[in-house]
Amino acid sequence: MSNFDDIRPYYPEEIPAATQRMADSEVIPAIAQFLGKSPMMLRERIRGIKTVSEFQLGLLRDVIETLVKKTTTGFDWSGVENIYEKKPYLFVSNHRDIVLDAMFLQYILCNMGQNTCQITFGSNLMSHPFVIDFGKVNKMFRTERGGTPKEFYNSMLHMSEYMRHVITEVHESVWIAQRNGRTKDGIDATDPAIIKMFGMSRCDDRVASLAELNIVPVAVSYEWESCDKLKTLELYARRKNGHYEKQPNEDINSILTGIMQPKGYVHFHICPMVTEADLVSLNDCNSSDYYKRVAELMDSRINPNYYLHPNNYIAHDLRSGTETYASRYTAEQKAQFLRYMDWMNDYPDMDRKVLEEIFLGIYANPIKSVNKTK
Repeated sequence: MSNFDDIRPYYPEEIPAATQRMADSEVIPAIAQFLGKSPMMLRERIRGIKTVSEFQLGLLRDVIETLVKKTTTGFDWSGVENIYEKKPYLFVSNHRDIVLDAMFLQYILCNMGQNTCQITFGSNLMSHPFVIDFGKVNKMFRTERGGTPKEFYNSMLHMSEYMRHVITEVHESVWIAQRNGRTKDGIDATDPAIIKMFGMSRCDDRVASLAELNIVPVAVSYEWESCDKLKTLELYARRKNGHYEKQPNEDINSILTGIMQPKGYVHFHICPMVTEADLVSLNDCNSSDYYKRVAELMDSRINPNYYLHPNNYIAHDLRSGTETYASRYTAEQKAQFLRYMDWMNDYPDMDRKVLEEIFLGIYANPIKSVNKTK
């Protein structure tokens, strides 16, 4: 029995039974409809999957290509010169969509001929049997959410130990978000606590502890923000009530919304790795400041490589009442964005000005982050 059986993905011998359960799931008809396939054919294809490679390089690759075709106007990536085929990395990205940020990166790695990575997956999302099987076949490992301070510390230490084990002993890459949970307000910032968690599993030398993980920042951008309406409503509730309570099945709804909604142009940039020399240059301070400095270094690589779309510039000018970036978009693009904002008419009991301010902030704030790091 492994020390990590409580969080790890499936072992190879566990894959066939998992794909059988997936094929028998009641969610298959809805997935088949979205993919334009018959449920029977999709079930048979899933039943034939016996390995992770068959799942990722076959079925999942087809699913991503269908998503790109149906929900994007373009999908590309840059920065491939910053990673090498035989080296395992800790990919740390800004986080906009619950599942697609990591799944798109997997697709990029497949197309580069690279080995795919293991993926962090919140325990709060592992509520449906199909999601659990899908995740663990797709090399996702469980990250605990909540608990007492002691339980939280122990789960973070456990995850840190597992990630180091995967990178330094299994020699596979890992993907994790730069913070706990998705960016809701459009402001991407690496949490120093995440960087500190990386080092919890090796305390003898904080520079070497992070250097051996081969940390690579990744910048993710969507022309149309994933779950933008749902994020706006959540932030509105927090502002009005001081808190927000999730509804039953809300996470699953957010997953499906992010997958199926139009995304426009999607771009990924793989940033230069955080080297040992980078870490040494930040090391003349106490531990708290050290992890903060490393987080700031991550931001200095992620934020400038966030691809700004016309929507970002439109939202900035609408929010500020100016035409600062009018040269970055057309009148038709602005009219399209304004028409899109009509979704707020479905919420007449809410303060329209507050809704607009929050919604526009989601799209406008990346400009501030990009400019801050120039």
